[in-house]
Amino acid sequence: MSAKRLVIAGVGAIGSHAAWLCRNLGARLALIDFDRVESKNLLSQLYVKPSIGKNKADALKLQLLNFCGVQADAYGVRLGEDNVATLLAGADLVVDAFDNAKSRGVLSAHARKTGLPLLHAGLSGDGTFGLVRWDERFTADAEDVAGQATCEGGDHLPLIALLGATVARIVQEHFTSGARHDAMVTLRGVTWME
Repeated sequence: MSAKRLVIAGVGAIGSHAAWLCRNLGARLALIDFDRVESKNLLSQLYVKPSIGKNKADALKLQLLNFCGVQADAYGVRLGEDNVATLLAGADLVVDAFDNAKSRGVLSAHARKTGLPLLHAGLSGDGTFGLVRWDERFTADAEDVAGQATCEGGDHLPLIALLGATVARIVQEHFTSGARHDAMVTLRGVTWME
């Protein structure tokens, strides 16, 4: 039996932590992100100084290989309606860790059209809570301001790490039993929702 293909769309704060924690699930990771690593990203994202200036998907692929020998596929492109089918081809599960409603909408439309399992993860703009929710129970909120940062400066790192761990746990449960649990994450812990 071949390994499952887990696509993580957006490997910034939430996505990079989730990918790191999904590395031992026996799935082939595919990382999608067009953005480049900036020095400010080192405070809240799983990158190292030599990654600055590199594409995030490529940098995370290299780190997974160097730190733990995990092979991953990297796609340093912007996901859109013109390439979503190609990028998600063969996926068994997609994790949406994007930080904008437009990209989330493209993923949702494709998942609903094809029946592809899609798990969304996001952090509130004020950093007080995070949600992990399956697509059938998810509606993307628009940003207050286009490109609004929610994970800059490392202020919310404990919550980001807990959110990434929750994503990994839900992915693990889905791969082993097919379960589809949602969760709300705060610094007080994780509230599981059926």
